[in-house]
Amino acid sequence: MDWVARWAAEKPDHPALLSPTGTITYAELHSRAQRLATGLRSAGLRKGDRIAAQLPNSVEFVTAYVASGYAGCVFQTIHMPYRAAEIAPLLAHAKSAAFLALSRAKDFEPCAFALGARDQLPDLKLVAAVGEPTPEGAVAYADLAAADADRPPRPDPADPYVLLYTSGTTSAPKGVMVSYRNFLPNAARSAPELGIDGASVLLCAAPFTHLYGTFSINLALATGATMALLPVYTPPALAEALAAYRPTHLFSAPAHMAAAEANGLLTPDLLSSLKLLQISGTACPTALARTVQERLPNGKVGQLWGMSELQAGAFSRPDDPLQARLSSAGRASPGTELRVVEGGVPCPADIEGELQVRGPSLFSGYLDNAAASADAFTEDGWFRTGDLAVMDADGYIRITGRSKDVINRGGVKFNPADVEDLLSGHPALAQCAIVPVPDDTLGERACLVAIVRPGAEPPTLDDLRGFLTEAGVSKTKWPERLAFVDEMPMTPTRKVKKAELAKLMRERAPA
Repeated sequence: MDWVARWAAEKPDHPALLSPTGTITYAELHSRAQRLATGLRSAGLRKGDRIAAQLPNSVEFVTAYVASGYAGCVFQTIHMPYRAAEIAPLLAHAKSAAFLALSRAKDFEPCAFALGARDQLPDLKLVAAVGEPTPEGAVAYADLAAADADRPPRPDPADPYVLLYTSGTTSAPKGVMVSYRNFLPNAARSAPELGIDGASVLLCAAPFTHLYGTFSINLALATGATMALLPVYTPPALAEALAAYRPTHLFSAPAHMAAAEANGLLTPDLLSSLKLLQISGTACPTALARTVQERLPNGKVGQLWGMSELQAGAFSRPDDPLQARLSSAGRASPGTELRVVEGGVPCPADIEGELQVRGPSLFSGYLDNAAASADAFTEDGWFRTGDLAVMDADGYIRITGRSKDVINRGGVKFNPADVEDLLSGHPALAQCAIVPVPDDTLGERACLVAIVRPGAEPPTLDDLRGFLTEAGVSKTKWPERLAFVDEMPMTPTRKVKKAELAKLMRERAPA
């Protein structure tokens, strides 16, 4: 992590982190990371060991991220909502040597769990607890980080430095191990195109344990910018952070923006400091992107598409045309190649197919999973993303869904993403998703699951079909069932768990 050392030398008093607990300068971040790295090595960790961290967007997370590099280790992220059934397989598959976590996280004690599962985790050397109490057998993070700093070994750019796991991988883990030269140049080249420099203040609503959050850290460290920390996203917490830190760049997911808008918190005064509000994590409904842009008095809304396997693959630039920023995920990131393929043949412009990618940020294969690695790449080295997309003549891509989300109605297959996009603009709906439900005659039918905006009257299925008729949507894509929920099942990265939602709908009687 030469970047942190550079900024500590060139501008030691510049804020690196703004948090509810105070400001940390680059000099302080560098010193803290050096001390923690020394503590980790003193605890027996060696070059190449995996350090798993289940921490919120906090000073401790960023310090551990940098310190892991200083120690020559690989930083493994674990999402905060995960519990025993998710954590144990990931620690075991990664052969994690250390586990850093909160002493208590709501109803769960992750450090105590890890200590109790050590017979299943023979590689685990160290459990470090953030906060009180420190369980017997664990080390207090504060003590670990209090060691006298020594000079860390300098890593090689080819060394692996981070290990991410793709969503839903506890039964067959798909670990993405990448080197410094994969992700860090991707961030350094992307930062100026996103208008990020040393004076920028970056706020990320997504968890740092997710690739999108890690990317925001890399953007800040590459440029010597300031990171404003939002430990846990809620609409009020986001509003407080916007008011307190006055960020220039906000990284969010569609679900973050939809919830903030539903709570009346996307106000021009709160957003007035923003130069760019980037939306990623899943395809953003055009209507939501337009609403966000209308709320921005001085900034631009943009979108980003990325994956754990490659970091940022495409994104909007602030000077892109308005419609492109509202309706697409932008153009390829620097050095990245994108293509849309159907049946192994590249598609003409504006024709849907599978999005494939190659470039210097792309990983080389899944950790200890040769079968998944072989399936992931074409013979000529393109990565099969599994995303459906269209690309226009100017290179802007629009993500239209996942290949596995296609609904097969009597042999007629359709992607529900466009209909979800349109229905997200209905004034009575705060959020929606379309999932397949079994049908004895047609095999599958489309079920619309929706959250009603506060104070709105729930629409009927006929109301929504009329809305789609006015938008010119074919009857073959109309939802045939309607159900309302109070909240969607979401992944830690704020994507709707469609498989879980479909299971819930199978168990329900039609509304």
